[in-house]
Amino acid sequence: MAPRNEQAVLGDDGVVPDVDISTLTREELIAHNLRVVEAHFHNENPESIDKALAVYGPDIVWEAPARGMVYGNVADVREGYLGIFRTVHWNRTTTLRRFATEDFVFDDQIADVTVVGKDMPNLPFEPGQRISMRLIHCFEMKDGKIAREIAYEISRAYGGPLDHDAVPEGAKVTDFPDGPDYGNWADK
Repeated sequence: MAPRNEQAVLGDDGVVPDVDISTLTREELIAHNLRVVEAHFHNENPESIDKALAVYGPDIVWEAPARGMVYGNVADVREGYLGIFRTVHWNRTTTLRRFATEDFVFDDQIADVTVVGKDMPNLPFEPGQRISMRLIHCFEMKDGKIAREIAYEISRAYGGPLDHDAVPEGAKVTDFPDGPDYGNWADK
């Protein structure tokens, strides 16, 4: 797993510097792929979304199969993220596991969110409802960048009969007591 200290992982501007991956060993390439995904997640917010998108390759494909969403360019992905920011308030995330190969990064987490808007297409919950979302990402990597992001969003009513997960000991929990509440965020 990549170091969790963001200063050690990210450049001063919050992104991973471009590198010539042809010069990397297998272990260095895997570490690089983990850093790219960490930078992507670190910048998934309205203020630095363009930095999150900067780690995408030129032919990005972004998918959310449970909602039937497929975007094939950065502009559409950006608009999709802005809709997510206007739709959910993040309460907590629990990172269960993250690992990589030379070509893929897998991330498995649980997101505790409250729905505050309606700009996330095909989300089967209404404003005011709380969701426990098992959020599994498969990132396909190419030339040191994200070529495909598949976000498997398994949304369940928070505390409901389907809200049951095996959480490994030592899972990283991040609470957002005062935000990020992007539901009231205006487009920039």
